Amino acid sequence: MRFDNGRLITLEGGEGSGKSTQAEILAMRLARAGRRVVATREPGGSPGAEAIREAILSGKVSKYGPFAEALLFAVARKDHIDCQIGAAVTDGKWVVCDRFVDSTRAYQGAMEGLPRSILESLERLTVGDFMPDLTLILDIDPEAGMARANARREEGEEVDRFEQEELLLHDRVRQGFLDIAEEEPERCVVIDANQPEEIVAEDIWEAVTERLGA
Repeated sequence: MRFDNGRLITLEGGEGSGKSTQAEILAMRLARAGRRVVATREPGGSPGAEAIREAILSGKVSKYGPFAEALLFAVARKDHIDCQIGAAVTDGKWVVCDRFVDSTRAYQGAMEGLPRSILESLERLTVGDFMPDLTLILDIDPEAGMARANARREEGEEVDRFEQEELLLHDRVRQGFLDIAEEEPERCVVIDANQPEEIVAEDIWEAVTERLGA
């Protein structure tokens, strides 16, 4: 249940899809439209979750398998909801979150093969009914996305845990997100992220205003 018109909007997609940039643009546009906005990210968004983020993206957890990663993502997400976004939405704020529950479904599920039953059990324990009002899935060809991700990396910057995966596995991630959108069309909108940044931003704004009346 949402109180005082608070909303949770999540942006999802593979590597190089432009989620972080588009999340920032959307948060600014919502603020200009008079909404009280909280911009955040996953894994992270709260002190405890940020500590877990560092461990996961460093690759230290991957050797223990997808269940260990999914479990830590779930712990981080619970802390994020309890410490930040749950109260923000209840207070009437519009939360824009760069990644949320669908990333776990796509990466640990579609890419790494963790059974759906396990993911659903973790979701019941950590998220419950606190699902996004709108999920924007930024769809991009994995090869183009990885090229973008490589181009934006600063000299000497390490490749994170998920950027290291082979292109075939990123194809699985892309299909995982598209499958989610097909299963939950009332929540999800697929955005063509192969387009220029400004066009993607306009498509996102159109989806938000049409679905949520921003």
